[in-house]
Formats: sequence, C-alpha cells, structure tokens
Amino acid sequence: MNTTISPAEATRDLRAWLARLSDTGRMAVIQENVALKHELAAIAKRLDGRQAAFFPRPDGHAIPVISGFMARRAWIAEAMGVPESELLQAYRRAADEPLPWQEVPAGQAACQEVVHREVDLHDLLPIPTHSEHDSGPYITAGMVIARNPSTGIQNVSINRIQVHARDRMAVLLLPRHLFSYHQAAEAMGQPLSVAIVIGADPLTLLASQAIAPLDYDELGIAGALHGAPLPVAKCLTSEVRVPAGAEIVIEGRLLPQVREPEGPFGEFPKYYSAREEREVIQVDLVTHRKSPIFHTIVPAEMEHLLLGSIPREATLLAHLQRSFSGVQDVHLSIGGVGRYHLFVKLDKRREGEPKNVILCAFGAHYDIKQVIVVDTDVDVHDPQQVEWAVATRFQADRDLVVVSGAQGSVLDPSTTVGQPTDAPAHMQGISAKMGLDATRPVSYHEHVFTKVRVPGEDEVDLAAVVQRGVSVDWRTATAS
Repeated sequence: MNTTISPAEATRDLRAWLARLSDTGRMAVIQENVALKHELAAIAKRLDGRQAAFFPRPDGHAIPVISGFMARRAWIAEAMGVPESELLQAYRRAADEPLPWQEVPAGQAACQEVVHREVDLHDLLPIPTHSEHDSGPYITAGMVIARNPSTGIQNVSINRIQVHARDRMAVLLLPRHLFSYHQAAEAMGQPLSVAIVIGADPLTLLASQAIAPLDYDELGIAGALHGAPLPVAKCLTSEVRVPAGAEIVIEGRLLPQVREPEGPFGEFPKYYSAREEREVIQVDLVTHRKSPIFHTIVPAEMEHLLLGSIPREATLLAHLQRSFSGVQDVHLSIGGVGRYHLFVKLDKRREGEPKNVILCAFGAHYDIKQVIVVDTDVDVHDPQQVEWAVATRFQADRDLVVVSGAQGSVLDPSTTVGQPTDAPAHMQGISAKMGLDATRPVSYHEHVFTKVRVPGEDEVDLAAVVQRGVSVDWRTATAS
C-alpha cells in the first residue's frame, strides 16, 4: 500500500509537509541531544538546500526542532502546486485575490490543545542560539500577528525575537506595518496585543512575507494559496487570530514606552547588527499542539533568503509590468542576499527604456540597491548569464545609473560608514543605488549582438546518443 503524501495534501499543515519531504528523501533525522547553542544551527547549515533537518530531543528537550523545510526554490513551487516557472504569477494571483480566514469554534484549534499560563520560555521551548556572536537564543521563524489599534485589521510578519528572560522578549521592529501599529498603540499609552506563531504550514509562512499595503491581512493570502479559507483561532488573551493548525503560539503584549537591549544578531546580509535598545514583548501565556514541533530558521541561509525573496519578486514583477509590458521576469539574486540585487528580463522596444525600468525598480522597494536589466535571451535566474550580459553589453560611461542619498536597508552595514554610532533613526540606512543597462541596442549590424548557439543543441537526447558501457582502446584507436 502506497502511503506517500501527495503534493495536494502536503501543505495542509506543517506535519503533512514534513511527511512529504521525508517520503521523498528530503529529510535528515539527526541524532538526539544535539546542543541548542551553535551545534544545531551548524548541522542545519551544512544540510542547507539539500535536506531539511529534524532534531529529536535537542539538549534533551522533549520538543523537537525542524529547520530548512523551505530551502529550495523548487520545493516552494512544489508546495504551491505549480511549475517553478509559474511560481511568481501564482503568488501574485493569491495576493490579488485573498480568501478571508474562517474561525474555528472555541476549543477546537489544534494550536490550543495545551495551555501554559505560568511561563518560563527557556524551560518550555527549545530555542537555539545560532551564530557565533549572537547575544543569546532567538526565535527566528516566529510569525508575529497583531491588529491595527484603529481598524482591527491584522498584519503578519516575521521578526527576530531575542528571548532574554523567562517571560520577556526583545524584538526588532523595522519601519513597516507592525512598527506603525505599535506606534499607534504607544501614542495612546496602550500595549499592543501580539501572537508569535511558530510552526506554521509552508504556504502560510510564505504568505506572511508578502509585500502588501497597510491593513492587508496576509492570512487571506495564505487562504488563497491553499485554495480555501485558512482556519484560524481566537487567542485566549486577545482578539488576535492565529492559524488553528500551528504548532506553538506565544501570546503577549508589546509594551508602551519600554525598551531593552537586543543584539548583536547575525542577520540576512551575513553580518551582525549592533546591540541596541528595542521594543519589548511581555509574554502572557503559551499554547501548543500535543507533542509540538519547534521551527527555527538559520539566519542568512537559503530558507531565510527564499522566504523573503520570492514574495518580493512577485510584487516587483507586478509593479514593473504595470508600467512596462516588456518586463518578462525578475530575480532577487542570492548573492545579493535575496533583497538588494535585482535582475530584470526585458523585451526592449526603445532605447532608454531600461533606465526607466531601473528607476521604477528603485521606487518599488527601498531595500533594492542594484538593478541589472538584461535581454530576453538571458536567464535572470542564472548569475553567470547575467554577468555575461554585463561583460558584453554594458559600458559604464553610457549605461550606468547612480542615485545618491536614497533610503536603503538599515541592515546593510555599508550604509553606516561615515555615520556616527548614535545617528538618529531618520539618518540610518542612507544608500547609493546603482543600475546597469546590460541590454543590446534595439538595432545592430548583422549578428554583432546575436547570442551564439548551435542548431539542435536543446534537442539533443544524450541518453540516446551516448554509448553506455563502451570503452576505447586509445593505443589502437588512431592506428592506420
């Protein structure tokens, strides 16, 4: 009897997806008692992009840890049920046509099977310390869900969370939606209720990273990716709704006017961010499934980079295509940490058009630092082909665009050069942007810019033409 879980069933919840990976040889079960400090992350990093890593009883803890289950682009497309070439279009459709979530009756949510009202996070959860200079254990795969204090509409994001006390956590809030919600609550002198969801299914995790407008609940995108409304449960201490099938939920409050030290921490650019005063979450209780699984993301590795880059690519592609119908594909390169370097494939119709595309891309998201525009004969997912286009179709005095003094990523360490260490927030992340037009001219002489190819090269069936088990006696092969 075949018990292999089908792709359609595999994204029902985290456990179904892990079963799918296990059934198809993409899960490594690690020996028991791996150390939560550094050793667990080191093993997961070595397996990164090849196999997910499952850690039973890390440091003797009863709750196992999983990492790396979304560490290949092809796995993400598989979870979405589409070919890899259609991944961005499918994600964009889900973002444009969300399905409102559906609340399950009280007491029926798997994520609330077990309730802990007296909480010591260090004892309760197997929270790893990842990188060499990290200031302590971090929750790196927790989806933070909060409601706008004015409208009640939710936002979902993944934020790094330092667990520095038994029931208190410091969290990095970048100037995005959660930050705005907290600012609004703080202005009223009120805490902001939040839920930290650990161990969500892969599609809900992917939906959490959508680049969406303010007051756009990403759980609706999760429903669209699933093809059915996402079942959610109301938190026990607030009005926040969380995925009912999640493994672990931490309920708490972002405290007004309270800041505590957080960091250093190894971030996605593969550098450490500094120790600074950050916002604080007071934990009220923890709920979880029976025998829960704790998910951790190893910072700056493929699971981290892809979860951030693919939703951004989908948004950027749609944004560029609204103004430039010739844009066919985009890719945020892994060498550019899935955030900073954008490659754009353009069916160029007029001279100067690539420079307009470059400027439009800079305006689409402040993280983007470099844009390279190439022709349709270049695969933007192959960095070697993009480099070839730059080498043969780009001249710096003619094709380079530089924008100085623009807003960039506050996590890019190069933006801090020349800045005082106590620079105010509005002066942080100032960046220069660079665009490269690596396209050939619209008109050119004969075959000067025609890419060399051999007729029939794509149709060759090597299995049919290569003789198996045949050797040549080279001593006699050329004898007359």
